[in-house]
Amino acid sequence: MTKRREPLVLFGLAGIVLAISGIGPVDRLTWALEVVWVVAGLPILVWLYPRHPFTPLLYRLLFVHACILVLGGHYTYTKVPLGLWVQDWLDLSRNHYDRLGHFAQGFVPAILMREILWRRSPLKGSRWLPFLVVCFCLAFSAFFEFIEWWAALILGGQADEYLALQGDVWDTQWDMFLAMNGAIVALLLLSRLHDRQLARISTPA
Repeated sequence: MTKRREPLVLFGLAGIVLAISGIGPVDRLTWALEVVWVVAGLPILVWLYPRHPFTPLLYRLLFVHACILVLGGHYTYTKVPLGLWVQDWLDLSRNHYDRLGHFAQGFVPAILMREILWRRSPLKGSRWLPFLVVCFCLAFSAFFEFIEWWAALILGGQADEYLALQGDVWDTQWDMFLAMNGAIVALLLLSRLHDRQLARISTPA
């Protein structure tokens, strides 16, 4: 019963965190652009839960990813206090919180796509599964960079906080590289645990 309630608790907490992040954000436009993924994804997860529940691991990862997004949206990625603290502590040239965000952009979707392919395709147990998951995450990261490009073209200087380039001409390449590595690390660390949880799902989604 506790495990069944856990996703509902996470949904509620995500909603609370999202609402709090919308109180006095540093830049309202950046906040909207960052949290739109949570705003769109949370109702879908709630709707799917009684029909096609995911593994506990995936729900937990999605919650953590949502927190990363809304925190970055509230402060903007260049001004997140945690990143500034690390920047000062390690004497870094920039706030690396956005690097964490793009690593998570590969780490969490890797488990999401792995679960979907494991349950809804013939790839269960296939050696092609990890390769295709990493390819998906890299493609998704590249598509996200397209979104940032389009935002810059449409909004001009208003998109500066959203882009969070911080003077790095290789920011786009770093973002995609980190997402790819996030996907690889997620598969290396979590595949066995994920397999055990998938095996406990009696009714395929």
